[in-house]
Order: sequence, then structure tokens, then C-alpha cells
Amino acid sequence: MISQLLFGATLFAAAKSTLATNSSTSRPGVDCACSALLQKNPDSVLLPASATFEAQTKHFWDIRSAVIPSCMVFPSNADEVSEALTVLASCNAQFAVRGGGHMNFPGSNNIEGGVLLALNNITDMSVDEAASTIAVRPGNTWADVYGALDPYGLYTNGGRMKTVGVPGLTLIGGFHYFINKWGYTMDSVKSYDVVLGNGTQVVATSTCNSDLFWALKGGANNFGIVTKFVLQAYKVPQISTTIQSFDEASIEKFIQATSEMTINDDGQVGAGSVVSINYNVTTDVISGLLLGVQEGTESPPSRFSAYTNIPPTMQINNVTTPKVWHSDKETPNQMFRVQFAHHTVRADASARLYEIYQAWKVAVSEIKDVEGLYPTFVLNVMPKSAASVAKNNGVGNVWGLPDDESLIIWQLSTGWANAEDDLRMTAWAKNFLEYHHAINQAMGIASEFLYMGDAGEFQNPYLGFPAENVQRLRDVRSRYDPGQVFTKLNWGGFKLSI
Repeated sequence: MISQLLFGATLFAAAKSTLATNSSTSRPGVDCACSALLQKNPDSVLLPASATFEAQTKHFWDIRSAVIPSCMVFPSNADEVSEALTVLASCNAQFAVRGGGHMNFPGSNNIEGGVLLALNNITDMSVDEAASTIAVRPGNTWADVYGALDPYGLYTNGGRMKTVGVPGLTLIGGFHYFINKWGYTMDSVKSYDVVLGNGTQVVATSTCNSDLFWALKGGANNFGIVTKFVLQAYKVPQISTTIQSFDEASIEKFIQATSEMTINDDGQVGAGSVVSINYNVTTDVISGLLLGVQEGTESPPSRFSAYTNIPPTMQINNVTTPKVWHSDKETPNQMFRVQFAHHTVRADASARLYEIYQAWKVAVSEIKDVEGLYPTFVLNVMPKSAASVAKNNGVGNVWGLPDDESLIIWQLSTGWANAEDDLRMTAWAKNFLEYHHAINQAMGIASEFLYMGDAGEFQNPYLGFPAENVQRLRDVRSRYDPGQVFTKLNWGGFKLSI
């Protein structure tokens, strides 16, 4: 017992020394929090001198997120999350929360000189085959989820890339291949286990804490830390997939096919895509890429016939399982400094989308001197049937989208190598987006909807929500986080205004 106390005292003294060394970069209250957390559970805390600390600072997709916190804490269950939040609030320490680490909004999942609360170790999952649900903890990626569902022939509408984390995607809304039939990821959540800013643990469902239940469907990280999601799953043992590529001469028809598929999508058959146009600035080659997925075994999948008719320069069709399909759809960490940003238009505006693409091509040519430049023009489709799910399920979601019009997000996804180009690249994207969005507004084809997962850090998605929904979100925040822990201490990501 005495030796254990001596060891603990030695460890605490060393920690205080390390924290003092880092005090120039620490934020107010952070030293208090790191010391208290270390005393309570030393095995769950990493300091900069720890052997694995540096590796954990790289556990993010976007290089811009690889900043240095004063300490990291790795809770292993909801009780330890509660304990950590209680400490953070009492010390008035600024902190960030990391799930999968995929959000490319600097500060959304890491913090310079603050406390990083990393959920990596909370990874339990359980499938209820009778209810067709899966209970998922926040340390999992979507590849983990699909692997757990695979033995039961089940699937759920989570992330399209294997390395995307469960909590971030689910709390901001979530795009999946089958949104046309099942709605967005948030629409499939049956319940949330939540730790509030004061450490209290609550469960939110459609009948218990129902206002919080609604707010978590797209309301992001404004209310608490979700330590368990119960998701609806669906019987989809096999999927039919198509990978098609197109040369530059076919891009206009490629965009027209995307518009056609979105407009004609009635949601009867689960089917969706990843649609992108890639510009290789080294070779000056532009190519379109379709990743298409349809439920069932019809091959080639007929919902993508508009693309096949172009025709593609390359096509690979296959029937497989969701687990296998997602297993190689990886976005490796720390490859680029990455920025997303976008606006939204009516799905029938294919001619205008082609004009924007042509303007993007010219705009990219003007920044070709940027080292490591990796520009992509992405079209994310939003068939109106996807909005019908929330409209008709008795709960809704915070987006409040009408279901009488299909939309397409036109997105700039841009990678580059060096920090000195950050401001230039942000200004480039912002100027391009706002110029063309203004034209779309004047034409009457623009939507003000912004999806947090594809928005830039300089954009405000709440401006695209119905005003009454934003006020309702503020009311929910006042009830569940009266101390504004997730507004003033956890300030990264897309936050409600005060």
C-alpha cells in the first residue's frame, strides 16, 4: 500500500512538472484538469512526455487537426466520461472531443493547449437481431459497425468511408448510399445515451427527453457527449455495386446523369452514390468517378443506367456484402491538409452545375503552384424522398427540409501540403463559392441548406435551418447544458450562437 502511494505521488509530481513546462501553451484551467484527471485515473491520461502521445496527435484525417493538447484522457466507459466532464467543468478547462477524428474543421476534434477527451477505448457493440437494431459506442468507425452487422445479414445507413467515426457523422446528420429509402443517419437513431456537461447521464428517445432526442438529430456537439447510439438496422445481406470512370469529354453528360438520377429517385429501392470529378494538376487530366451502390443482387444495378449509357471509360460491377464493399473505402489519416466547403442547388440545375464545374476548372488552374494540390469537385445528391423519412416518422430532425424538391450539394474538396497556404486556399474556396452561390440565388435555383459534414469552417450551417428550429435548439441547450459547458469550454466545430 505504501509503495503504491509513493508511486502515485512520484507520478503526480512528474505530471505537475510536465504541466508546468507546458504552461505557456496551456489554457486557463487546463493544468487543474490534467492534474485532477491524472490523480483520479492515471492509466487513462497521456501527457506530452508519454511514449504514445505523439502517435495519438496524428490520429486525425486532416493534418490541420494535428495540434498538441496539454493532456489527453481516454475514458473506457460512460462513467469515466462523466467523471472527466465533471472535472473539466469544475476546473473551467477548455477541451475537445474526438470520436473517429475525421471532421476536417480545425478545432472540431482537437485543441492546442487544452484537454483532448478521446473516445477510442469505448467500443462495445451489440446486435439485437429480433429488433433489427445495433447498440454502438462512440469509439467505433462505420467499418466496425458493418462488420458487427454482417453475420446477421443486416446493414444500417452510416458512413460511406470505412474510417469515418460513428459519433461525428451521426450527430451532424450523416450521408449514406441509401438515404433515398432510409433517410439520413440521424433518422435511424432509436436512442442516445448522453453525458451532460455537469456529468449527469441521461437517455434520450422519442418518449424520454424527447426534446434532446430531436436536437441530437443534426444538432452536432452542443448538448453533451453521446456514449451509446442505438441504430435501426435493415435486412440487406447483399448489395450490387458499380464503379465507373469517365473522361473529360463526358463530364457534361456525367453531371446530367447525376441530376437525372436524383430527380427520378422515388426511394422505392435503396440506391445511392459518391460522385466526384478529379483534377490531376500534374498531368492536367480530368476524370469523373461514380461509386454506385444498390440494395439486392441485380447486376449491373439498374438505378445507375443513366451513367452506363454515357458510356464510361471503365466499369466494374459486382455483387457483394456491405462489409466487403466498405472494407477498402479508406481515407488515410494525415495525407493532406483538407478543406471541404459547398453550397446547394436544385437537382434540376444540371446546366448550371456544368457551368460551375467549368469555372472551377479555370479557378484550379490559377492555384496550380500550391504544393501538393489535390482538387476535387463533388456532387452529393439529396433526393426528396430522403427528407420524407423525417417528415413522416413523428420526430423529424433539426434540418427541417421540405420533401417537395430534390437537391444537389456542389462541393469543393481540396487538399494541399503546407500550412503557409492555408489562408490562400481558404480565401480561394470562399470567394469561388460565394460568387457562384450569389448567381444561383439570382437565378432562383439556390438552396440555403448547408451540411455540416461538407461545410467549410467559414460557413454557418445554422443559417440554412428553419429559424424556429434554431430557437428550439437554443431552448434545448439551455435546459440540458445551463452551464454552457459545450458552448464556452468545448467550442470547436459548428456551434450554436449564444
